[in-house]
Amino acid sequence: MAEHKPVPFQLRVEDAVLDDLRQRLSRVRLPDDVPGGGWKFGAERAYMESLIAYWRDGYDWRKHEAAFNRFRQFRLRVRDIDLHYIHEEGKGPAPLPLLISHGWPGSVYEFHKIIPMLTDPAAHGGDARDAFTVIAPSLPGYTFSHVPGRRFALEEIADLFAELMTQLGYPRFAAQGGDWGAFVTSRLGYAHPDRVHGIHVNLLAIRRDPKLLENPSSEEKVFLEQLSHFLKEETGYQWIQGTKPQTLAFALTDSPAGLAAWLVEKFYTWTDCKGDLDGYLGRDTMLTDIMLYWVTGSIGSSFWPYYVRMHGPWPIPDVVKVPTGYIEFPKEILRPPRSVAERMYTDIRRWTRADQGGHFAALEQPNVLAHEIREFFRPLR
Repeated sequence: MAEHKPVPFQLRVEDAVLDDLRQRLSRVRLPDDVPGGGWKFGAERAYMESLIAYWRDGYDWRKHEAAFNRFRQFRLRVRDIDLHYIHEEGKGPAPLPLLISHGWPGSVYEFHKIIPMLTDPAAHGGDARDAFTVIAPSLPGYTFSHVPGRRFALEEIADLFAELMTQLGYPRFAAQGGDWGAFVTSRLGYAHPDRVHGIHVNLLAIRRDPKLLENPSSEEKVFLEQLSHFLKEETGYQWIQGTKPQTLAFALTDSPAGLAAWLVEKFYTWTDCKGDLDGYLGRDTMLTDIMLYWVTGSIGSSFWPYYVRMHGPWPIPDVVKVPTGYIEFPKEILRPPRSVAERMYTDIRRWTRADQGGHFAALEQPNVLAHEIREFFRPLR
């Protein structure tokens, strides 16, 4: 088999794509509002109207494109896909290779704050001996790793990432992730235990089945109530993405306003924004993530892990035995107690509860997450 070499990558969206986007944003048809609805029934109309106007008239894509390109980016042929990834060398005496994986509706842009904290801890109040060399791939099927006509399940994504690290010359590495990235990271710990020093996650990839807990403790009962609410009120996106993903893909690939509403509602619901998205995350941050889906036309293929999960076996079929670290953020979508987590992760060595933050930890609380990653992997180096 021919050996492939990394090809440097720089993002440059054609002017015609941006012109088309502005035209579409100028012709937006907004839905009527639910009286007194606010965010209760989904994205709030007044907020979306304001955000769309800013996207059209005030947002500077070229500024964020240039900032994104300050990271060292590459594409590398792995099996039948050109994987996109950021590869930033650590600044320390012995940087540990760290694979970090994003989820949905995130992207590698989620990591723009935390990567410098991990690669150069001494410049961010840490110790140079805790430096990591960070490899942050775009998930296959997502943004710059989108392959038209091709779809990827979580199991294959984990295998592709293991092969990516092999080709980059890292026979063993650390792994971290949230959302689907936590599932990919957990799958790596399960399927490739000899490859990882350990895994760290900020979401637990446990089965969402209330029947799995017999005679629950008081702490587990609280979790079951939380799970029941989530399954009833917060999984509509999963059902459409997991059953008829292509129908939704038509709407969100054609309408930037529709795409923004679909993603922004998750930023609102899953973060610790306390009702103030603009002050907490910032419009530019959200729109830059949305732009990566828009310019690559990848929203449809990003749904595929949901379809496979609903129509196949759980992606981590047995226990994960490698050293595991976890940090719980108070606005994470589900927060199982340790007694539940230990049924899947049998070697939990660090368990931390943060005071604030939510699902998009690397964007919301990068300092806290970076500290936890350093602390967990320090004895495993």
